[in-house]
Amino acid sequence: MEHHNKMIKTGFDYFIVAIVALPSLFVMASDPSPLQDFCVAVDDPKAALFVNGKFCKNRNNATAEDFFFSGLQHAANTSNPLGANITQVNVLKIPGLNTLGISLIRIDFAPYGLNPPHLHPRASEILLVLEGTLYVGFVTSNPNNTLFSKILNKGDVFVFPQSLIHFQLNLRNTSAVAVASLSSQYPGVITIGNAVFGSKPPILVDVLTKAFHVDKSLINYLQGQYWWDVSNSS
Repeated sequence: MEHHNKMIKTGFDYFIVAIVALPSLFVMASDPSPLQDFCVAVDDPKAALFVNGKFCKNRNNATAEDFFFSGLQHAANTSNPLGANITQVNVLKIPGLNTLGISLIRIDFAPYGLNPPHLHPRASEILLVLEGTLYVGFVTSNPNNTLFSKILNKGDVFVFPQSLIHFQLNLRNTSAVAVASLSSQYPGVITIGNAVFGSKPPILVDVLTKAFHVDKSLINYLQGQYWWDVSNSS
């Protein structure tokens, strides 16, 4: 009888372990994070144009140049309407970043320059101010939409969580410089104004008048503007 009870207890213990371990199997089976906006499936491989990331070079053919970039010490041209320019060092610049989940940017600000509200769909960001004074912040998701903001000086660091809208503004009449690391080889960027008012083709005016509680003339004006992209303004 005692032996029988031990067998029942042992079987029950295995059952509990299996139940506890089950969720981890689903976690392990999750899909990898996409590195592009979308990837439409095709049955014919010859018709495929993109993969999730880059194809890998034969490791025997890799060189130090595959892991190297030079030029981040140079200030970018900030003579644009926003007064900012971003130099990106991602997998397009350093092939060796492929699959490593990191990238780097340098942000140059003219006096009172702005990196406008935007988000990175595939990365969190940690920013370090090298020179100047920046007002930075991010807004949390619905329903609270809480603003977390801070004035940063040289040597200060701030974190922007993945996919949350954030911004940086130079508060001074002098140039400013920051560098940031992002948790993706190709983070992507969606600038809010560009996406909403500069989409091609444009979003139906009735959608935007209702969403923003304004009249059609203002939406027509905003859609008629050129929406500058500081991440592609070199």
